[in-house]
Amino acid sequence: MTAAFEIREHMHVHSADGHHVGRVDHVKGDQIELAKLDLAAIGKHHYIPLSWVDGVEDDKLILSVTQDEAKAHWASVQ
Repeated sequence: MTAAFEIREHMHVHSADGHHVGRVDHVKGDQIELAKLDLAAIGKHHYIPLSWVDGVEDDKLILSVTQDEAKAHWASVQ
């Protein structure tokens, strides 16, 4: 499991099926806040759980869920 300290702001977030899901804005407790200015965010902050993180590769955060699963279950805030 990836530790929260390994996750840095502005890292690209990719799904298990290789799609861009967003960029890290902040880590808040057991949640990752994705930047609202990323094209994938459509102007909203989205939150994903740390438990979805499968690993870190270079400057990418890799999730254990697909793009569709992530977008269906992330929490969004204006």
